[in-house]
Amino acid sequence: MSLRERFGRSLDALRDDVLAMASLVENELDLALRALETRDPVLAGEVRSLDHKVNQARFDIEQTCVGLLVTQQPAARDLRSVVAAMNMITDLERMGDQAKGIATVVCHLQRTPAEDLPPEIAQMGHAVKHMLRETMLAYAHDNVPLARTIAAQEEGVDRLYTRVFQHILKRTAEVGEADTIEAVYLVLRAARELERFGDLASNLAERVIYMVTGSLETLNADDVVG
Repeated sequence: MSLRERFGRSLDALRDDVLAMASLVENELDLALRALETRDPVLAGEVRSLDHKVNQARFDIEQTCVGLLVTQQPAARDLRSVVAAMNMITDLERMGDQAKGIATVVCHLQRTPAEDLPPEIAQMGHAVKHMLRETMLAYAHDNVPLARTIAAQEEGVDRLYTRVFQHILKRTAEVGEADTIEAVYLVLRAARELERFGDLASNLAERVIYMVTGSLETLNADDVVG
């Protein structure tokens, strides 16, 4: 096997590792949403445990990337593949943090009166999970047109968040008890975590476009790529 073929296989393995990390993040989000829906502290604890695996995956992949940069000195598209992977795992780790933030909300909700979740929370959860899947599909297949659709999906998530925010304002005006107000704002915090999850999915899509085309694009001008 030639050096070029060997390096190509290393890049394929790197992509597989990033996709596996994204799958962990999706599982973490699923657990967090189930914990929020059921106010289950046990599930919330599982989210935090899974987040440790996400963090470890980030460190392992980062070491792989550094090794490829040092030993192979890639150029052009190959260099962009490694750099994009390093940026993507940072965003994926942050997405895991957003899921962990939802789990933290669940733990705080244990000491407050029961508060119904607005339906937009579940809709946001479904939407951002779909964004993550679509972005990873674009990454797996170098699909730039698919990556560019993420911006429109993010706008939908932002609209749902606005509706949650309006709901929270209304509920705050309706209730007077401090503990109930706390529960209402905890729901808003969960929605904010989901909105940020969607922002980061958009960041991932921008990395895919850069990897394939070499062009740095901002899919949503209202967001700053982290």
